[in-house]
Formats: sequence, C-alpha cells, structure tokens
Amino acid sequence: MNTSGKILAAVAAGIAAGAVLGILFAPDKGSETRRKINEQGKKIADNVKDKFNRGKEKFNDLKEDIGKTVKEKAAEFAQEN
Repeated sequence: MNTSGKILAAVAAGIAAGAVLGILFAPDKGSETRRKINEQGKKIADNVKDKFNRGKEKFNDLKEDIGKTVKEKAAEFAQEN
C-alpha cells in the first residue's frame, strides 16, 4: 500500500472511531445507539467505496495516458533511427 493509501485508511479509521465513540457516549437507548452505529457504518463504507472508485478511475486514466505517451515516444524514436 502506498503512502497516500495508508493516510486515507488512517483518516477513515479515525473518522469511524470518532463517530462510534460519539454515538456510544450519547445518552440514548441501546436500540437507538445500535441504529445510529449501523447508519454511520454504512455512510463511512459508502464514502470509502466512492473514494476508492474515484482513485481507481484516476489510476486507470493515468495508466492510459502513460501508455499513449510511451507509444508516441517509441514511434518518434523509431522514425529517427
């Protein structure tokens, strides 16, 4: 895992822990607390999935751009020689 991936995972874990602790210390009934934890978990999971998918798309775009550039430079090099 690269550095930015580790940072993203740490931030997501921190947000999740903060949300859970905030809910656990709130003066609600147990069933209400469990419902809130479940909702927060789903929101965090959706957020992480969205960020992962956006990162994956950016990586694929970058990979395509690099591939095109390499092919262009190889063609230029072949024409020169």
